[in-house]
Amino acid sequence: MGMFVNPGNSAFQVALNSEIYVDKTGLLEYTNKVMNTLQGYICNSRPRRFGKSITANMLTAYYSKGCDSKEMFSNLEISKTPDFEKRLNKYDVIHVDIQWCMEPAGGADHIVSYISEKTISELKEYYPDVLTENLVSLPEVLSKINTETGTKFIVIIDEWDVLIRDKAADQKIQDEYIGFLRGLFKGTEPTKYIRLAYLTGILPIKKEKTQSALNNFDEFTMLSPGKLAQYIGFTEEEVRELSGSYHQEFEKVKRWYDGYLLRDYQVYNPRAVVSVMLNSEYKSYWSETASYEAIVPLINMNYDGLKTAIIEMISGTAVKVNTATFKNDTVNIQSKDDVLTYMIHLGYLGYDQVKKMAFVPNEEIRQELITAVNCKPWNEMLMFQQESENLLEATLDMDSVAVANQIEKIHNEYASVIQYHNENSLSSVLTIAYLSAMQYYFKPVRELPTGRGFADFVFIPKPEYKNDYPALIVELKWNQNAQTAMEQIKEKKYPSSVLDYTGNILLVAINYDKATKEHQCIIEEYEKAESL
Repeated sequence: MGMFVNPGNSAFQVALNSEIYVDKTGLLEYTNKVMNTLQGYICNSRPRRFGKSITANMLTAYYSKGCDSKEMFSNLEISKTPDFEKRLNKYDVIHVDIQWCMEPAGGADHIVSYISEKTISELKEYYPDVLTENLVSLPEVLSKINTETGTKFIVIIDEWDVLIRDKAADQKIQDEYIGFLRGLFKGTEPTKYIRLAYLTGILPIKKEKTQSALNNFDEFTMLSPGKLAQYIGFTEEEVRELSGSYHQEFEKVKRWYDGYLLRDYQVYNPRAVVSVMLNSEYKSYWSETASYEAIVPLINMNYDGLKTAIIEMISGTAVKVNTATFKNDTVNIQSKDDVLTYMIHLGYLGYDQVKKMAFVPNEEIRQELITAVNCKPWNEMLMFQQESENLLEATLDMDSVAVANQIEKIHNEYASVIQYHNENSLSSVLTIAYLSAMQYYFKPVRELPTGRGFADFVFIPKPEYKNDYPALIVELKWNQNAQTAMEQIKEKKYPSSVLDYTGNILLVAINYDKATKEHQCIIEEYEKAESL
């Protein structure tokens, strides 16, 4: 047998054989529940290296008649459920990987006919008595098998959006493919022969064309992961456990690879986590996945406010994003929001569903973005970096007059972009002002504004710079005075990141006077109490 109808379980076995396999079979509990209902049409989009194919292979290994996988699943989560054996290896499964089909089909324009022909010829081996005449339409064949035998199919399509993502220019190919999906899944007839449909890829269903073809699908995305949140990537608990087994410092793994906020879960990029466990090498594993080429042209697009937003996020701020305008199609990108939304789907930005804000999730991605920005230097970025270095120097020299002047300068050059009218915009300016600190410090810990009028940042140096750079606690006041800010810093209950820090700490209090439009600043060294 080829790879389309009832494939064997070897692909999932490879994942299980690997040194690190994190059990995601809980997803099968969900698919078991929605099978044969209107919710049994699932489209789950997620970035590269987030285990899409492993999930598709897991579904196949569990459901397919061509598998004998009881042993494989017997120690996994799903085996504890009452329906475990009832569903195991009981169904006809059609599993197609669109990316893989490209080559044997002889290019994108032959994909639909290739898939139809291969699948039908394999189905003929299973149902020779039913498929006596020469049918060329796959939906028609499935419908005929169902009418005569009552069989219903599970259809799994991996990399379902390849033709929409990569061949976006060719309308004819797209239309044919979308027509194929519509025939397969849409309307009353498919509900007779489809038991479960699972599509996985990077982009969600495209707004105009595919929406009408696939609007009976439930979508689970990086913007709105729904009930599947914990099955997309590794959860914090899973990474904590791995860190223990592999003797990696969990906090460090978290800083480098965490940051996708999916519903109530902190989610990690699985590929990166596995790599760091096995190699103990903390670096960016993204550039190895070739999605880098996609991002450089994106962040260089000339939309209003895009570069500023990228600089703000690299500096550690979250930025409001309207995700509704993106058409889930790379050709129709028309605004800053479209670019940022696409970057969320690609995994280059995290997204807070409640606040509707995008942010750089972790150190790994920040490195990638800085590289991407530098490969086509932006004047904005170069200017900020220079100004920012001057500010950092002045701060470390405890030259409060210079710090106030420098922040004022950055604020003035930057004010055209940010309406400077409350402490939140003030903190955006501050974030960018300390952009160059990023080489030496971890992403600043933002203490959430408590009450009106201040926000503060805690910068902790990276271990290798600990002896040369003090930790910084920067407090901002709006229309008060720097002295109040300083007093408040001293009275504050500090986060443990500060209390556990053994090196020097500088306190930087800044106030912005709305009437005079001036900044004042006081800088002191922090005297640690013995009891701390």
